[in-house]
Amino acid sequence: MAPLTLALGTAPAQAAGCTTEAGPHQKQVEKFLGRPVDGKQSSADCKVVRAFQAKHGITPDIGYAGPVTWGVMDLMNKQEAAGKNPNKAGTCPVDKGRVACVDLTRQLSWIQDGKKLVHGPVPVRTGRDGYETRTGLKKIYWRNENHHSTIYDVPMPYAQFFDGGQAFHSVGVSMWNPPGSHGCVNMTENDAKKYWSLLKNGDEVYVYGRKPGT
Repeated sequence: MAPLTLALGTAPAQAAGCTTEAGPHQKQVEKFLGRPVDGKQSSADCKVVRAFQAKHGITPDIGYAGPVTWGVMDLMNKQEAAGKNPNKAGTCPVDKGRVACVDLTRQLSWIQDGKKLVHGPVPVRTGRDGYETRTGLKKIYWRNENHHSTIYDVPMPYAQFFDGGQAFHSVGVSMWNPPGSHGCVNMTENDAKKYWSLLKNGDEVYVYGRKPGT
C-alpha cells in the first residue's frame, strides 16, 4: 500500500507551513485545480493545494503535489467520467432485480433494478488496506438507523449490514479521506438516508473491483 504521507527521506522545504517544492504530480494537480499549468510551485498554488488537502483529510497538508493528493484527484476524475451510466461495462448483475452495486475500483455505489438506474452513482469510502470491503454477492440482513459500533466505538447512522460487520452507513468525513474505512461502505448522510429509504432486508448487494492502494 502506498504510504499516506510523503514518501521522502526528508520533508520538502517549507515556508510558513507550506512547501516551496514542486511535487511529482505538480502539473496534473495544477490542471485539476484550475491553476496555471507550469509545473512550478507558487505560493498561490500551495494555498489552493493545501485547502484541497485539508478539506479531504490528506496529510501532511502542506501543499505538496504528491501521489496521495493526485490519487484522490484522479479518482474524482474517474468518478465524474462514470456519469449516469456507472454499469456501462455490465459488471454489476442486471438479472437480480433491485441490487446495490459497489465498485471498489472507482469508489462508487449505485442502486439499480435490472438495467434501470434507481439512484446514484454516489462516491463512497470503502475498506483500507488490511480491512478491505469483501467482494461478491451479498444480501442486506440487518438494519439499524441509529447503530453504534461496539468494536470501534463510533456512530454508524443508517447502518445496513450485508456481510458480517460490513455495512452501508453515513460518516462525517470526506468520501475521499484516506486511507479508508475498516471495511464498511461509508457514505454522506444524505446518500445513506436515501439508501435507507430505497433498500430493505433481503435486497442484494454486489461488491466488486479493488480499492486503489489495497
